[in-house]
Amino acid sequence: MNVWNFGDIIDAVADVMPATAPALVHAGRVTAWPAFHSRTNALARGLIAEGHKPDDKLAILIRNRPEYMEATIASFKGRFVHVNVNYRYKAEELHYIFDNSDARIVVYGSEFAPVVAAIRDRLPGIKTWLQVEVDRTPLPAFARDYETFIRGHSGAGLDIERSADDLLFLYTGGTTGMPKGVMWRHGDLRQTQLNPALMPVVPTNIAEHAALVKDTGLGSRFIPACPQMHGTGLLTSFGVLCMGGCVITLDAPSFEPVELWDVVARKKTQQIAIVGDAFAKPMLRALDEHSERWDLSSMVSIISSGVMWSQEVKHGLLRHMPQVTLMDSFGSSEAVGFAMSATTKDGEIPTAKFTLGSDVAVFTPDHQPVTPGSPEPGFIARGGNIPVGYWKDAVKSAATFPVIEGKRWSIPGDFCLLHEDSSITLLGRGSVCINTAGEKVYPEEVEEVLKQHASVEDALVVGVPDDKWGNAVTAVVELSPDAVFDEVVLRKHVRDNLAGYKTPKRVLAVKQMFRASNGKPDYKLAVEFARKTLGI
Repeated sequence: MNVWNFGDIIDAVADVMPATAPALVHAGRVTAWPAFHSRTNALARGLIAEGHKPDDKLAILIRNRPEYMEATIASFKGRFVHVNVNYRYKAEELHYIFDNSDARIVVYGSEFAPVVAAIRDRLPGIKTWLQVEVDRTPLPAFARDYETFIRGHSGAGLDIERSADDLLFLYTGGTTGMPKGVMWRHGDLRQTQLNPALMPVVPTNIAEHAALVKDTGLGSRFIPACPQMHGTGLLTSFGVLCMGGCVITLDAPSFEPVELWDVVARKKTQQIAIVGDAFAKPMLRALDEHSERWDLSSMVSIISSGVMWSQEVKHGLLRHMPQVTLMDSFGSSEAVGFAMSATTKDGEIPTAKFTLGSDVAVFTPDHQPVTPGSPEPGFIARGGNIPVGYWKDAVKSAATFPVIEGKRWSIPGDFCLLHEDSSITLLGRGSVCINTAGEKVYPEEVEEVLKQHASVEDALVVGVPDDKWGNAVTAVVELSPDAVFDEVVLRKHVRDNLAGYKTPKRVLAVKQMFRASNGKPDYKLAVEFARKTLGI
């Protein structure tokens, strides 16, 4: 029987934590575990007093700050459904998320008050707006001050019976279409986080879990360098709290690598979460430029998820932190724990090659098993503890979570090659695969080769319409600092490393790559740029 509920876990962990142990740190503000426990209880209690019921949707529109985890944990404790909201969205995009999710509660940073005010009249279902003071934006009449709300509902613990079947939503934009809310049961999601390779003992119930935290002190000091509004930053953050750890958030509104290393050295951080080279390259550049500035001996691991992380950058980071394990986790909003690779100073796994997790398989597009060692690419699939489906989208749910020979799987659409040793090489998301003159080109394979060239900081590869090829492989690159753009050289670099048909017909330079704040590629914008530049 699955017993896991994140609200119950945090309650149990809070009971065994030392009174001075920090739970949240932001700039000069430290929230110790007793205060964190009390504040999240108060927020949940206040929302219940406002008339909110279990399964009410609680949307969070905040940059990385302590209030993000407070609101998230309060949603778990009060049996509300967490809804992540991309703070880069504009008015209509925000309206879509609030409306599509059936949000009843919104916790937002004051910097977003103007855009919230512009759409709230079209969102009559939202009963409670809580504004977190981030800047000096005045509190609008329709909202309540977050701190005042919490202070007004302090008290004893919550007497709530929770369930492993309680839901949380993880909205994902994917590569095409409107964002969709992936529905996770608490029990299923927590089970995916209980990794025997990372824990001395895997607990089977919450009492065992609390005892493990108390006896072993597994909690780490952790920085989500990537946004908590997205899966990597979110899941790692409350995963750390579940182990009695401390989540440290950076103060700058966008990622600043110098600030990151300053905080690591000052707070003796042990773990960092990033999303691939979009974060790792600036981190390495800062270390190279200020090699003697920081004591990073506290660091134990860096985990990346969502996009591939190049070996050259990993090697560079290990030069500065030889004690660190660099973990490349392959997963998605629709499935956690597909595969993992680890790089240390003593060994490495090539870029895009992963060791499969448990209950993982590879299927052809018509749902036939791929034989290990087959040259035929297939879709990677995860069974076992997977989401319920997409909120309000039964058709997409059936396609992504099919039943194959009586078993339900999650198949988000990532192509891979399955090797004889049952490891995989990731090729990329099938929806952005380029069909050029009958050949299939997986963008991430070409992107990784381009990023190996010294002049390339970042790269995306797309297909654009072409009379001869059907779709012409086209690369968009962001140059490294002080690099000189040479299209001929870059095309030759790809041709020297990959089959000729994978060589971009054109390479275009852009000042800043088309990526979301979580580091994931925006292929749609890259295609629009390429077509406009080429006059197509």
